[in-house]
Amino acid sequence: MLLWLLLLILAPGGGQSGVSPKAFLLLKPPWSTHFQKDRVTLTCRDFHFPAQGDISWYYNGMSLNKESEEIRIEKTGYYTCKTRRSSLSEPVYVEFSTDWLILQAPYPVFEGDKEVALRCLGRDEASIIEKTFYKNELKISSTSPFTLNPVPRDNGKYHCTAKKKSWISSKETSKPLTIQLQELFSPPVLTVSPSQPTEGSAVTLKCETWLSPQRSDIQLQFCFFREDKAVGSGWSSDPELKFPIMWSENSGSYWCQAETVTHRVRKRSLRSQIRVQRVPVSDVNLEIYPPEGQLIEGQNLLLICSVAKGTGTVTFSWHKEGTVRSLGTKIQRSLSAELWIHTVKEHDAGRYYCAADNIHGPIISKLITVTLRIPVSHPVFTFNLAGAQAVMGDVVELHCEAQRGSPPILYWFYHKNVTLGNSSAPFGGGMSFNLTLTAEHSGNYSCGADNGLGVRRSEVVTLNITGPSSNTYKASLITVGVPTGLLSVLGLAAATAVLVGCFRTQRSSGGPFATGTPSYSPSEFQEPSWSRTSNVDPPNPKHSEPPALKEPQPVYSNVNLGDSNLDYCQIWNIPHAKENSANSPRRHWEDKEPTIIYSELKKAYPDGSTGQDSNRDIDEDATENYENVPCTSSAVDH
Repeated sequence: MLLWLLLLILAPGGGQSGVSPKAFLLLKPPWSTHFQKDRVTLTCRDFHFPAQGDISWYYNGMSLNKESEEIRIEKTGYYTCKTRRSSLSEPVYVEFSTDWLILQAPYPVFEGDKEVALRCLGRDEASIIEKTFYKNELKISSTSPFTLNPVPRDNGKYHCTAKKKSWISSKETSKPLTIQLQELFSPPVLTVSPSQPTEGSAVTLKCETWLSPQRSDIQLQFCFFREDKAVGSGWSSDPELKFPIMWSENSGSYWCQAETVTHRVRKRSLRSQIRVQRVPVSDVNLEIYPPEGQLIEGQNLLLICSVAKGTGTVTFSWHKEGTVRSLGTKIQRSLSAELWIHTVKEHDAGRYYCAADNIHGPIISKLITVTLRIPVSHPVFTFNLAGAQAVMGDVVELHCEAQRGSPPILYWFYHKNVTLGNSSAPFGGGMSFNLTLTAEHSGNYSCGADNGLGVRRSEVVTLNITGPSSNTYKASLITVGVPTGLLSVLGLAAATAVLVGCFRTQRSSGGPFATGTPSYSPSEFQEPSWSRTSNVDPPNPKHSEPPALKEPQPVYSNVNLGDSNLDYCQIWNIPHAKENSANSPRRHWEDKEPTIIYSELKKAYPDGSTGQDSNRDIDEDATENYENVPCTSSAVDH
């Protein structure tokens, strides 16, 4: 018997590959034990009825050289068959007995069947008066046929006895019989697809089994387990379980169970170790938004770290070159992650990179440079004066500078909101604009700065221009030919804020003015309002510098030059206030009248004459052509 089993295993098709459907055998008549010379046939079938071609028969593991679907047998032994589309059938043991009494069991009997009937049969049934059934030498019934309910799975040994009618009491006993149970369905086999899953991929588990076509009405249900815990939705009629995504932590020992819905037959598969492979991260890349790293101060910076490959939980981190601590870390199951830097400042400019790691070690991206453009701040507008005050004819430097802002910066200069000009600072800093002052240049000045991110204006600065007016220039031209003595007086007067008035009139020998009367005479002089002080001392000013004095405007009149040969010039000399005048007592202008200087100037003609024949005899006038007149009250009246 052991040799037969070994041969059966080694026979072609004896090793079951997966759960290929098995061929199965049908006995006719359907008993596994017969009397010798009984006519018995075997039929080989598979899932397709009838079986088609290439049928192989085996007797005790040896080929019978028969290919028909049905064969007649006469020998005791084990019979199997297979077809081209099936694996080897379960073996059936058929016995041909020479005994007088046999015990018959039907074939096939499947595990889980509700009942099975045993038949005790003698060669002469008419002579038998009593039959008794035994299991493992114990009497179990005296009824024939005897029905077992349910079908036992203990491989017990059954036999029967029979009493014959005879004047001599006799008893026959059958050989022991073991009920040949056929598999209702094969033990399930758990299959995994794909066989070596990677993280992030879908995996399908299948609990494969084979249900005998002779019991095709039986319904099966399935359940899947990881270690000792059910996964999925529990028991189901579907033999497949699909995982949309598998991760490395889902690795483990898996198995499945199959059972009939009546729970009479349950079988489990072997355990299968599923190892979910993790794909290391690769091709780590850092992207930034706005693109190319061109940001304006105050905007938000988006850093996107991504990997081309990599599965499972990935740890993303962002870094700035030169810093030890990371800018941020995110752990997630994805191929990319984002990090926002809100309201970027000037110190956020630099080179950035990111790293990704899924346990195999961090992979670092390339460096990305982030540049920051800073809008210009409100510029500061200043004057650069040659002296303490702006005087007409001076060249003043107008300077505009924004303390912050990315270069290049374009500056505009404005006078009364009219553009004077512009200048560019390609490397930042300030710019200057030179302006030659005229009387029209008094007023408000400002500047603007722009580096393409918006124009900013400075505060308005007022420029007051002092100095001689246009008539003063005329007076200056009149005194161009005056000798050094008079020029020194005029220079001193100009240095001390002088107001010059020149009057011309005709003089006869020792007489009064002949023609022309000036509309502004020395006797008509009045103090300017800025030179007057009240009798009560005013409070000390808040600032150390005194307020700027307004220049008095002299009154001029045309002089009839008909026959005159004498010019008069009057000069008021007004002393300057000292720097500490705000802290010293003031003097009333009434205490000291302004000094008035007169000068007589003899008019010389190109031909050497004085212009009047009646005055040609006055040699002294021709030789001494000017005279300084002291400033006294009598002189003023004169």
